[in-house]
Amino acid sequence: MASPLILAIDQGTSSTKALLVDEGGRVVSRAVVPVAESQPRPGWVEQSAGELWQSVRRAVAECVAPEQAARVAGVGFSNQRESLVLWERRTGEPVGPLLSWQDQRTADHCHELAGSAELVRSVSGMPLDPMFSALKARWLLDAHDPDRGRSRAGELCLGTVDSWLLSRLGGEHLIEVGNASRTQLLDVGTGDWDPRLLELFGVPAEVLPRVVASCGPFPTVRDLAPLPDGVPVLAVMGDSHAAMFAHAGWRPGVVKATYGTGSSVMAIGGPPDAPGLCRSIAWDLGDGPVHAVEGNIRATGRAVSWLAELFDVPADVLLAEAADPGNVHFVPAFGGLGAPWWDPDASPVIIGLTLATRRAQLVAAALEAVAFQVEDVVAAADQAVGQVSVLMADGGLTRSARLMQLQADVSGRAVARSGEHDLSCLGVADAAGLAAKLWTLGELERRPRPADRFEPALDETDRAARRAAWHEAVRRSRPSGEGSIT
Repeated sequence: MASPLILAIDQGTSSTKALLVDEGGRVVSRAVVPVAESQPRPGWVEQSAGELWQSVRRAVAECVAPEQAARVAGVGFSNQRESLVLWERRTGEPVGPLLSWQDQRTADHCHELAGSAELVRSVSGMPLDPMFSALKARWLLDAHDPDRGRSRAGELCLGTVDSWLLSRLGGEHLIEVGNASRTQLLDVGTGDWDPRLLELFGVPAEVLPRVVASCGPFPTVRDLAPLPDGVPVLAVMGDSHAAMFAHAGWRPGVVKATYGTGSSVMAIGGPPDAPGLCRSIAWDLGDGPVHAVEGNIRATGRAVSWLAELFDVPADVLLAEAADPGNVHFVPAFGGLGAPWWDPDASPVIIGLTLATRRAQLVAAALEAVAFQVEDVVAAADQAVGQVSVLMADGGLTRSARLMQLQADVSGRAVARSGEHDLSCLGVADAAGLAAKLWTLGELERRPRPADRFEPALDETDRAARRAAWHEAVRRSRPSGEGSIT
């Protein structure tokens, strides 16, 4: 009898990926389908919810051969977080665009609600910031249901990307608890929607999905050919949470950084009020929620892709050109700065330009910006969970060995680059296979995880000088003029 397979689907910001994994955890096949985003106004970032669903269908069709489809024992979904969709319950049609996690159109509303910032932080675990879903929910409802009549009547559904994708399968309006914890509408301590936050952001409870564990129950597969209808969905996780799970991140002391369009630095545990960091629910596999501290960076890979678009050169070609940046520093605060600064008013800056500056120096400065931003968050994690001696790294941008060495140099810590770049897919496959009883948690913990190790090669004096120059650039990007972490 043919051995079972797990299909993992990661719906991300720039692409949808699918991996087919066998019962030994080995990747059998994979597919990647790009997805578009638009910027109709400065600071606005939108996507088509319909296109995201079609990209999932296409990725599955390209990943799974017809003869493999009957062997799929279950499906796992991971997804970009904080992005928000509003749709009609009866027709399933989106109402307006998907607002991306990168979208900054609600920045002014942050200032209006500044008096409630402490309540928001203490209940949701997150600073008041336009990256999270709550302000996007308010904007979408103000635009399409200003009196909230349709919402209260149950005619509209509001949800994150996992909720939207699950709705395409039919059944009840649901959201996975880790994704729900990123909306800023959930009490991160209880795992329930918080009435005070719903009132503050103007979101009726009737428009929201029911919160379920990371292992469901979820609707079964429908309309994902060549999979037969009825294949169970066994696990759902936010992308950063799934990557953490793939690192066996439940083990004490594991701190990971995922390098994507933006970046996430995450560790399990930590205090509820760690300075500069958020508190999220990483996952709930049926034994109760597992909490994590996390710092989110808005633009890491996006800084590189912006330069690629600016110069009309493929990103991999551009990365190969990187040279010594000299005194050039680039703070890619396109939508403000995320962790540990949480400053939506910060602006992008490039300092140190001379007539001799060329493209190669700008690319190198963009790579350094990635490493410096990640280290600022890892330094905050140091304070929350204890000394971080090895940083676990994953994500597409880790293909750059230059970046990984830069990360080790500016951090003064070893960096272990995962041998599998698509860890969000692999992590939710691990969780789905656990639910399917293809393996145990102990077996996952013992599973080999090949990694390339990068050791710091910069002395402490040079490291301190380079970080001081970076923080001077950060200071210039912020209206407050502050360059120290608060």
